[in-house]
Amino acid sequence: MRRDAMTRRRLLLDAGAGFGWLAVASLSPAAPPAIAPRAKRVLQVFCVGGMSHVDTFDYKPELARRNGTPFDMPTFFGQGGNLLGNVFEFKQRSQSGLWVSDLLPNLAQHADKLTVIRTMSSKSANHMPAVACMNTGFILTGFPAMGAWVNYALGSESENLPSFVVLPDPRAHPWGGTVQWSNGFLPAAVQGTMFRSGTTAVPDLATPAGTSADARRAALDWTNRMNRRFADENPGESALAARLRSYELAASMQLNVPGIADIATESDATRKLYGLDKKETEGLGRQCLLARRLIEKGVRFVQVYHGGSSFDWDAHGSIIENHTKRAAEYDQPVGALLADLSARGLLADTLVMGVTEFGRTPVSQGTGKTAGRDHHPDCFATWLAGAGVKPGFAYGVSDDLGQKPAENPVTIHDFHATALHILGLDHEKLTYYHNGIQRRLTDVHGHVVRGILA
Repeated sequence: MRRDAMTRRRLLLDAGAGFGWLAVASLSPAAPPAIAPRAKRVLQVFCVGGMSHVDTFDYKPELARRNGTPFDMPTFFGQGGNLLGNVFEFKQRSQSGLWVSDLLPNLAQHADKLTVIRTMSSKSANHMPAVACMNTGFILTGFPAMGAWVNYALGSESENLPSFVVLPDPRAHPWGGTVQWSNGFLPAAVQGTMFRSGTTAVPDLATPAGTSADARRAALDWTNRMNRRFADENPGESALAARLRSYELAASMQLNVPGIADIATESDATRKLYGLDKKETEGLGRQCLLARRLIEKGVRFVQVYHGGSSFDWDAHGSIIENHTKRAAEYDQPVGALLADLSARGLLADTLVMGVTEFGRTPVSQGTGKTAGRDHHPDCFATWLAGAGVKPGFAYGVSDDLGQKPAENPVTIHDFHATALHILGLDHEKLTYYHNGIQRRLTDVHGHVVRGILA
């Protein structure tokens, strides 16, 4: 199922040649997927900075027992010091008995919906390349984000909205900024579209004051005619084709986005569920509620960022202070998102992903209440929920200290291969020819983690 081999689709994506976004978005694949899809769409929540696995989802009694004892291990900022036990109490939750710490009491209530992977590993201990690796499979920039690959392969379910929408933290972008949702070398039309929380989700979308609807329509028609003429004369210019389609999509978005972004239309109970009535949860609560509304309207891939380059989970200082503050922002909105998706029947065909770029070390930085943890890409945790995965299930076993995988290691390439499989896509066949090589989201690696599939 090489997408660049599908002549009709490639012509439309690369040339545009008089066809707009709506025509491209409505096309069916040239051949049916070889894999039966378990999910139609993805909703990802990305915790920027590195959530500590040993303080959230990976209970380590031995680490607690050896708390304070010296342990020599390389870390991002030097050599290790003393071991630091789990600083938050762990409990087995719900019917499944999944271990989740008291740091995340709301998410813990949904333990029976979660599939926790406890043996993830990444290629970098540095924020920017590690965020890029989780997004693109590569630590270098210039590669397409997973959302762009999914958009490219499956297109949109909606005629009026982008297929790949990104909701950054309103306080700061993630490390690397907008490159984290780039189309890379894929056609420009599949890159992520950034929405802001609030009623003005997309800047400059509204018709300027004093401009009549007829004048606006005439200007758009003239621009489209000129763009189409230029596209006909310059086939293969995907950036131009994407711009042409963006004008047509913008016209539809003018009518649809303001209504979707206006969460004031939600009931008081729903707004309270997401924490919109509290200062600490309002920011991510708005993002998660908007994400649900976008999923409901047919957006294929929604990515929500919690934290940015200056407000994140990067707990070099006090792990207690940092993670308590971040979890107070994160826990209720994300728990509400799972509850809301489930109540509306959306969880049945949506793959929800809770990710971070790496974990934190079992050794401490500093001592006492100011003790933090360094970056740790060798072993960390992610969670999944919804379509295609085993609920109330933990996959993989880390060693006694949470330092390295002991059983069933999972690379980011494996993680991506599995997500594509759940969407009905073969990661080895979803390719794009670029600079002499058939490129993939999973590079030349990756295996489907069949042990987590429902």
